[in-house]
Amino acid sequence: MTCGSRAIDGKLEVMTEPTVHPLPLPLGGARELIPAAGDVVFDWSYRLDRQSLVALYEKGKALQWNASTDIDWSIAVDPEEFPEFFPPEAFNATLNPPRKLELRELKAMRVQQLGWMLSQFLHGEQGALLATAQIVETVPWTEAKWYAASQVADEARHVEVYRRYLTEKLPYAYPVNPHLRTLLEQIVRESRWDMTYLGMQIMVEGLALAAFGMIHLTNPHERLLNQITSYVIRDEARHVAFGVLSLEDLYRTMTASELREREEMVIEAAMLMRDRLLMAEVWERLGFDVKAWVAWSLETPFMTGFRQLLFSKIVPNLKRLGLLTPRVRAAFERIGVLHFEDLPDSTQDERVTMPPAVAQFLAGIALPQDAQEPRPASA
Repeated sequence: MTCGSRAIDGKLEVMTEPTVHPLPLPLGGARELIPAAGDVVFDWSYRLDRQSLVALYEKGKALQWNASTDIDWSIAVDPEEFPEFFPPEAFNATLNPPRKLELRELKAMRVQQLGWMLSQFLHGEQGALLATAQIVETVPWTEAKWYAASQVADEARHVEVYRRYLTEKLPYAYPVNPHLRTLLEQIVRESRWDMTYLGMQIMVEGLALAAFGMIHLTNPHERLLNQITSYVIRDEARHVAFGVLSLEDLYRTMTASELREREEMVIEAAMLMRDRLLMAEVWERLGFDVKAWVAWSLETPFMTGFRQLLFSKIVPNLKRLGLLTPRVRAAFERIGVLHFEDLPDSTQDERVTMPPAVAQFLAGIALPQDAQEPRPASA
């Protein structure tokens, strides 16, 4: 604890602040400069021709929240608390890990995995903060500038809330994953406004929306994290819808060469996001055989289902945009996510759909009924 003081009615009151754990830095240090280029676009007409974006902007204004006062930070967090519905016997029998783990090892793995996942959320939210600020400058429509500006405030709040949780409530955090860092760098370097949208709003935010739902689903006992996640899911659902509404008519009129560049971005982003979910950094920190555990992450049905879940919003959104082309379909077939293509897109349904492998696993360990589905990201 750190201490300070303040005077109230002539008396000195001693105040305590929570211990803050410093966040680990990547090898490049605390600051990284990435050259970016793009035209700054003024819209002197101020026309509002896209009423769906205006409605989304109004919804965003109505659903603003304060990370300092609307979250109950007094809730205690025990990082090693292990869900009663997930005993070591169920983990070892159902997931068939490279070696059987005892309860103490499962607790250590859970803490490290949670620290890793929330750290990547934090880093991704900073990327979204910077990319959306670029959209404000480069998108040509007034109503899109308005909504993007409101999203910048959302992203700052998300950075705030995950930074606070990681530094005050968890003992472990991680630097940005190399695959995520590569993807974020590619997005913020992009000079074409639609590519910034495509990389951030559709791919990164689409995956994050599903990941937040999975965190909510698998941590029903952690009340503070569930508060945070419920607010963030609500914001992220709007962010993804913003990307879909902004791009839905654009790609159907592009030339073949222009469309190919967008296909390449989608495919590369999908591969980078899949590879970052193998959590090699976690296995290394735990002292596990990294090669064996990465192979397990790639092959075991539950881990495959987990990764598939994270593409459940991306695939139908790309289909609505006209970007589920033969090349993209072939790439998505290889990672097993095409079965999501006929689900409603993010403008029609904000919920996250659970893959059968995940549902079967959770049914097998008797997950509490109130945690069977991620909380809908509704108003």
